[in-house]
Amino acid sequence: MRKLFFIVFILMTVTMNAQVKKFDKTFPNEGRTSIDTTNSNLKRDNKSKSKEKKATIDMYKMVSYKNDTTFVDTSLTIKKDYKFNYLRKDNFERINFLNTGQTFNSLSYNVSNTDVMPDFGARARHFNYMEIEDIYYYQVATPFTELCYKTVFEQGHLLDALFSVNTSKQLNFTIAYKGLRSLGKYQHQLTSTGNFRFTTNYTTKNNRYNLRGHIVMQDLMNEENGGLRDLDLVNFESGNKEFKDRSVFDPVFENAENILEGKRFHLDHQYQITKTNDSLPKPSFNVGHVISFEDKYYQFVQSARNDFFGEAFLTNKINDKVTLEDFRNRFYVDFNEKTLGNIKVNIDYYNYNYGYDALVILEGNTITNRLKGDVLEAGGSYANTFGKFNVQGEFGINVSGDLDGNFFQGSARYEFSDDIKFGASFNSSSKAPNYNYLLYHSDYLNYNWDNSNVFDNVQTQQLAVELESQKLANISFDYSNITNYTYFAKDETADGVKPFQTNNTVNYLRLKLNKEIGLGKFALDNTFMYQNVLNGDNIFNVPQFITRNTLYYSNHFFKKKALFLQTGITFKYFTEYNMNAYDPLLAEFYVQNDTKIGNFPMLDFFVNAKVRTMRVYLKAEHFNSAWTGYKFYSAPNYPYRDFIVRFGLVWNFFL
Repeated sequence: MRKLFFIVFILMTVTMNAQVKKFDKTFPNEGRTSIDTTNSNLKRDNKSKSKEKKATIDMYKMVSYKNDTTFVDTSLTIKKDYKFNYLRKDNFERINFLNTGQTFNSLSYNVSNTDVMPDFGARARHFNYMEIEDIYYYQVATPFTELCYKTVFEQGHLLDALFSVNTSKQLNFTIAYKGLRSLGKYQHQLTSTGNFRFTTNYTTKNNRYNLRGHIVMQDLMNEENGGLRDLDLVNFESGNKEFKDRSVFDPVFENAENILEGKRFHLDHQYQITKTNDSLPKPSFNVGHVISFEDKYYQFVQSARNDFFGEAFLTNKINDKVTLEDFRNRFYVDFNEKTLGNIKVNIDYYNYNYGYDALVILEGNTITNRLKGDVLEAGGSYANTFGKFNVQGEFGINVSGDLDGNFFQGSARYEFSDDIKFGASFNSSSKAPNYNYLLYHSDYLNYNWDNSNVFDNVQTQQLAVELESQKLANISFDYSNITNYTYFAKDETADGVKPFQTNNTVNYLRLKLNKEIGLGKFALDNTFMYQNVLNGDNIFNVPQFITRNTLYYSNHFFKKKALFLQTGITFKYFTEYNMNAYDPLLAEFYVQNDTKIGNFPMLDFFVNAKVRTMRVYLKAEHFNSAWTGYKFYSAPNYPYRDFIVRFGLVWNFFL
């Protein structure tokens, strides 16, 4: 938290004199803002002939790792309300755990993949772990600051602060930190997380060389209590007044925590060999290099063993720690021509070192402690636009090394009109299961395995189509096929959870529809999703139906429309199904078929307001919890959140 206060102090000091003077308050488009950067003393001088210099919002750019450019968005929309949460992402396909900063249970899955290397593991801890694709690079006309604040569950706060400045048109520096501390309503549920980001990008004056890089350091700590005991579920579901204070519950254990920490250094730079003349477009030929190094570890600590996980090697402190050093190097050439399109060819080198400090000998068998090696991948991509028709394709294949893998993705998109757009895509991939499926060590006996020579590659294919139309609806459909599906489940012969791989094929389809219906200043925003597991429903469980419906009112108030307000009610619901259970030792969800969860409504009442570049959010979350029954859970034995009122804001400053 010291880092958080230090960075906030710097940002607030820099932005104390920020002035946002003039706005284009058109409705419903709240995004376009004019920002006056002229010294106010010059305005008082009637003899001054200098003109006011104005910076518009489209001069504050955010660039993704794929070079997609968007603008800093100061608008207030219902989509912004959906994203005002810990992750700052739409949680339609997820359900929160009890405390801010804890994990999320997934209600739906997208199996599309464009990576040939396995993931680290501890996936339940990675929802807030910022990957390369989560980092944005900025280009700003004047120094820019964004502060995001939200209240949490007892004794803490959530604050995400960002400051960006261009020292010249060519060079930008951005520093940001997201910090959280929340005690929680139940015992032993403290969360404390920090995400530090530093980014820079540079372009030469002739635009032939550009560089982007970032440093990210993250530490995510969660106390783990194992959820409620089976005997306490009756007291929770009955609404017993003696247990309305959730801190009176005795959880499964009160002596455990898990930690995910990582640091990453990333650099992407490119040089344009052939210079492009804007008046006479010529083919461009570029060479580029991307280098990335990430060092991360996951640790589960318990002051004394607990029968919940079975027998242990030792009866004293449990300390499981696994590390990964991941080094990636890419060299590529990029050719771009108006008729032929964009063609890129790349060679990637991977070096991985995953594992533990010591071997494990269990029942006379020695379990190795390291998976390490080198992988060489060849790949390429193609993109072109023919009028209103756009095509893209990308592939990669491991040509040497201990890990096999490949992927192919192709997509096509056509614009029938300004309102109607249709797209189709196909994705196929094959890669090794995550590292923690292949190798795991623990002080608990039943959490030790080596499947590196046992499990085959997980193979997926996905066909997807989508229709985008504001007048009709936004509709998407995908059908997925998964071979060698790998999952965690309870070991029937012993305590604990183990990885399994099925020989059966999982077939899975999703249909999603979004449509907003407006009537004057009222609107009804609807999102529906239908899912069906055609094969593999005992190992791949999802709710058949998910819906979110928001009825809200929007209007301007006061002189010159100084205040823009949105207020309404959001309803979310999913059908009952065998929801995945949570294992705090692995920080993974596992398949279970004994407990059905779902079929409970979640109602939120909100009042959101915008004044200039400040958006204020006030929400009564799950206000129906007391009168629709207490049988609501985020996972077996983990209750969903009770009714609570929370406040927050997002404030942009433009110097």
